[in-house]
Amino acid sequence: MAVGKEIRGKIKSFENTKKITKAMEMVSASKMRKAQERMRAARPYADKIRNITANLSLANPEYKSAYLRTGGTSKVSGFIVVTTDKGLCGGLNTNVLRAVTNKMRDLQTAGGSAQAVAIGNKGFGFLNRIGAKVISHVTQLGDAPQLDKLIGPVKVMLDAFVEGKVDAVYLCYTKFINTMKQEPMVEQLLPLAADRLQQTAAEKAQYGWDYIYEPDAATVIEDLLTRYIEALVYQAVAENMASEQSARMVAMKAATDNAGNLIAELKLVYNKTRQAAITKELSEIVSGAAAISG
Repeated sequence: MAVGKEIRGKIKSFENTKKITKAMEMVSASKMRKAQERMRAARPYADKIRNITANLSLANPEYKSAYLRTGGTSKVSGFIVVTTDKGLCGGLNTNVLRAVTNKMRDLQTAGGSAQAVAIGNKGFGFLNRIGAKVISHVTQLGDAPQLDKLIGPVKVMLDAFVEGKVDAVYLCYTKFINTMKQEPMVEQLLPLAADRLQQTAAEKAQYGWDYIYEPDAATVIEDLLTRYIEALVYQAVAENMASEQSARMVAMKAATDNAGNLIAELKLVYNKTRQAAITKELSEIVSGAAAISG
């Protein structure tokens, strides 16, 4: 029964695969809970510093930070692309990289160009393959993002914006909605006033916000805006990691279920094949016995 032996080998292979995917599903479920806790823990800080930054943008109109300027002429846009270091997480990276590619194509159609900072190995490899200009990158962040690893690569892009080499900076990542849904995002990070601060600032405009600065307004505002941008990037990385573990858990569950279905189908085929072989052998025995008795 060469055919039966081959089917048994396939069943054994799928059973081993099922064990691996089931283990990966359980590991991802555990990591997902921790990633969600980190993501939720970072949100209050990001919200608070956003409110303070919005107040400062109104409180000291005589000083205008470079992060708030608009109307650059370089026609170069920067992208901070956040992806995963590992695969096996469904279409998570594909979706956000498709959104980044579409945005870059629109900018190029309008006569502009793009350069990128890659956070995560998958995005770094993709940007290199399509020939995008990658000015800095960071990979192998592990299961818990560390802000000190992110500051250096991101600062390269921030410096380019302050120097006028880049007109706008977009933050691209996957936002965690729930366990079953993660949404690719391409949000404008710089200039700040053009995006996230407008709504908050409008809500605060009815009050006469002002502060006493020490040592001076320029130092305080620049440092605070830098911390604010870093908080946004950290929050994006935390959201992306939570999305990664959720997507991987769902993908591994689907793989486990598919392996179980294939095993059931192969066992059915094996049993039918075995039954047919036994029936054939019995027929041959009966035919032989009839020939001898005759």
